[in-house]
Amino acid sequence: MYLPDSFRLDDRAALFAHAEAYPFATVITHGEGGVAVSHLPLLVDAGRDLLRGHLARENPQLAHLAARTEVLAIFHGPHGYISPSAYTEQPSVPTWNYVVVHARGRSRLVDESGLRGILDDMVKRFDATGWRLQAPEEFVRAKLGAITGFEIALEHLEGKWKISQNRSLTDQARVVAWLERGDESSRALAALMRARLEGRR
Repeated sequence: MYLPDSFRLDDRAALFAHAEAYPFATVITHGEGGVAVSHLPLLVDAGRDLLRGHLARENPQLAHLAARTEVLAIFHGPHGYISPSAYTEQPSVPTWNYVVVHARGRSRLVDESGLRGILDDMVKRFDATGWRLQAPEEFVRAKLGAITGFEIALEHLEGKWKISQNRSLTDQARVVAWLERGDESSRALAALMRARLEGRR
């Protein structure tokens, strides 16, 4: 990832927090057959430097994960278009602000017990209703047989916060105001930028 120093974020706790807040990741591998890509929710285990997830057994990417290949998981955060009209400094050109985390590491498959643990933890993480699977074991085993769990042991974590740090504080505040008039993602980015600006006061 192209990562100018002004946009680099090395705070590991902040990077993990971002991945937890935006868990639907793009998972990329390379192996036999070339590049494979899946879009999967991933659980973050910051204490053990792990990402955990599952995918369909029919997914060709499973062969890459089983081979303990290197995996890149990309956690996309809020993003939005910035009009040159937002800047006091002129002339200026349009740009796109965004927040993203790249996590790289080696994969390994887990056994049935590990898979059940992943599924239980995902339900706890994402289902606020308190739902629990109550079904005959035959049904459960059929569902488990259709998926495989995996872990990614993290070796490298980097973040890019491209949020107008290369602009004056006045222009950064104007960008926040611009984004606050935009869509949901733009407003989320504005809130992140506002919190950062207020933290500098």
